[in-house]
Amino acid sequence: MKLRFVLVPVCLAVSAFAQTAPAPAVAAAHAQKVAVIQFQAAVLSTAEGKAASEALRVKFDPKKAAVERRQADLQAMNDKLQKGGATMTPEARAKMQDDLARGSRTLQHDVDDLNGELQADEGKIMQDMSGKMSDIIQKYATKNGFSVVLDVSSEQTPVLWADAGANITAEIVKEYDALHPVKSASAAPSK
Repeated sequence: MKLRFVLVPVCLAVSAFAQTAPAPAVAAAHAQKVAVIQFQAAVLSTAEGKAASEALRVKFDPKKAAVERRQADLQAMNDKLQKGGATMTPEARAKMQDDLARGSRTLQHDVDDLNGELQADEGKIMQDMSGKMSDIIQKYATKNGFSVVLDVSSEQTPVLWADAGANITAEIVKEYDALHPVKSASAAPSK
């Protein structure tokens, strides 16, 4: 008796589902348009993104070069200690080891600070540009009838395949550049 009671509701549920399932023609009429974008590539491909990347490079390349010089100096000191440490006086060897350890700690601290400063600057730029980019994507998707726009920048994105026609990255970059032109350095007034 219990088995019959369990089967009846299941059969009713299946038959009820079969009656309410949309016909294929109705399902096709309700098809949703989906677009994909490589968000990070779009941000970096805009004129503003390129200018910001160049500004970061100009700001941080000299600092990176200074860190690399200090690292080379420490490596040279380490090589000297390894090659000539046995012939040094114990005091000279101990002083060089202390200088090497202190220099390595200071260098690591400076590298951490430099990386933190770079990440903070990149974060500010991305946050500012991401807000503007998101507005453009939303307007573009609404205007072109897209129900969903998926960011496929990361390999972790669960999108396994998308038609090339669904990729709106280039269109979004064009719209971004049109709405947010970058003032060139040559157009700036000289002092």
